[in-house]
Amino acid sequence: MTLAEALTAARGRIDRLDARLLLEYAAGVTHAYLLARPETPLAAPAGEAFLAWVERRAAGEPLAYIVGEAGFRGRVFQVSPDVLIPRPETEVLVELALARLDGIERARILDLGTGSGIVAITLALECPAARVVAVDLSAAAISVARTNAGRLGAVIDFRRGDWYAPVAGERFDLVVANPPYVAADDPHLARNGLPFEPRQALTDGGDGLACIRAIVAGTAEQLAPGGWVLFEHGWDQGAASRNLLTAAGFQAAFTHPDLAGIDRVSGGHL
Repeated sequence: MTLAEALTAARGRIDRLDARLLLEYAAGVTHAYLLARPETPLAAPAGEAFLAWVERRAAGEPLAYIVGEAGFRGRVFQVSPDVLIPRPETEVLVELALARLDGIERARILDLGTGSGIVAITLALECPAARVVAVDLSAAAISVARTNAGRLGAVIDFRRGDWYAPVAGERFDLVVANPPYVAADDPHLARNGLPFEPRQALTDGGDGLACIRAIVAGTAEQLAPGGWVLFEHGWDQGAASRNLLTAAGFQAAFTHPDLAGIDRVSGGHL
């Protein structure tokens, strides 16, 4: 089977772009090579892997889980079904965090629910003088994040536990989080590959605000004077997030949209 014949075998089963990307990974070739040398024979193991991947993609499994990696803010992170797939919307959280860290020497940063570590690692690499602590309840997620930190050269203090429990008594200049915020009855949980992602990282099993409530309620005890909390949330949770922040005594509670104009990140400071 040649490269061209492999693409033909996937035609009509999965998206053409997905087929091309999977073939590039299986064959270890670039897009340019695929275009220039479609007649190249595909080694049997690579062909078998490609056809198996096509079956998985046709069944709805996200491409990132099949190839084991995904990009975020110009870096490549390893992923597995133990962690959420990085999404470009989360870059808004990182950008807002960087803006609030500007001018702070040796900032102390806490990332809650770190998952694959994309936020903690990005902040550590882009603020090399900062001290970053990353917390997650899942030992499997921490393992993925620790691997990513090692590969990318980020120094992170990883701790396992429930929200603020592993950092009791410590103070931070910035707390960031991308918590489970999808309501349990949201029909999107059954679409777009979400059934393959860890459910506990997507939903709190209730109205989608339980984890946000817990984060806001506990943040005041963990922030240094003037410190900020920033967290990602759902498209319809901006007003509720600001209300929670204001009720907890935070100043300048705000909500910032993503590039699509959808409410994405809320925060406030003490």
